[in-house]
Amino acid sequence: MYYIKLLRPKDWAKNLFIFLPVFFSGHLFNTDKHLQLLLGFFAFSFVASSIYIINDYRDIEDDKKHPVKKNRPLASGKVSKPAAVIICLFLLISGFGIAWFLRDKFLFVLAIYFLMNLAYSFALKKIPILDIMIVAIGFVLRVKAGSVVAFIPLSEWIVIMVFLLALFMAIGKRRDDVLLKLNSGVDMRKSTKGYNLDFLNVLLALVSSVIIVAYFMYTMSDEVTHRLGTYRLYYTCLFVFAGLMRYLQIIYVSGESGSPTKILYKDRFIQISLLLWVASYVFAIYFKDITFFNE
Repeated sequence: MYYIKLLRPKDWAKNLFIFLPVFFSGHLFNTDKHLQLLLGFFAFSFVASSIYIINDYRDIEDDKKHPVKKNRPLASGKVSKPAAVIICLFLLISGFGIAWFLRDKFLFVLAIYFLMNLAYSFALKKIPILDIMIVAIGFVLRVKAGSVVAFIPLSEWIVIMVFLLALFMAIGKRRDDVLLKLNSGVDMRKSTKGYNLDFLNVLLALVSSVIIVAYFMYTMSDEVTHRLGTYRLYYTCLFVFAGLMRYLQIIYVSGESGSPTKILYKDRFIQISLLLWVASYVFAIYFKDITFFNE
């Protein structure tokens, strides 16, 4: 159980971003691409898990001070350091082996992701602002990986929106770290010293506003409407607005944890908004020829 927990399989959900290019391009039901994308998902997940292990290995002492992270397998002593190293090497060999089998460009993207996160684990995560930028770039690399595996050109709009959304999530996570610091008096991260609640609240408001504008512009873009054959994508803006407003309500009105991942797993309003956004987007792209929809 603790060995599985060491891999952080819950965080593998982040690697679903690999499927975004095929979803946004209108090729979701093209089954020829599904196997390659699934293999790419596991390759990315294995390498990401190796990074998690390296990060946990280096942060054992800091994690012991954290109210939640102290229960991680390495910090709690449930998994030994030698065992963690062996598992990490196995994951790296498996992940890069699958990547080499799939496509050389995918291997290149995965290598960039690994090296960037290695630098993040050893030094860059201590630098405020740069730390959240690197997290956001990691999500862009996931989308780029899906693009090269499925041989689907990546729209600049998708890159912009994924970067902004990931940046928004990273800011929310840093806000959660600051709240923990205020409650416990202990710095959970070295970069936390470069943040405070006022600064992070401004960043959240700024980035959420840009996300809304960027998404609206994407749905109304001539290039996108021509490529997808529909101008009705702007209907989906409703659910993007609803999800962002609900998140801001939770952290500002309810005063709860700012971690987007935690909120996504437990808040029904955001879950329903996300499902409705997916359903409306699928309907707008893949069922645009239905008669009543065109009347």
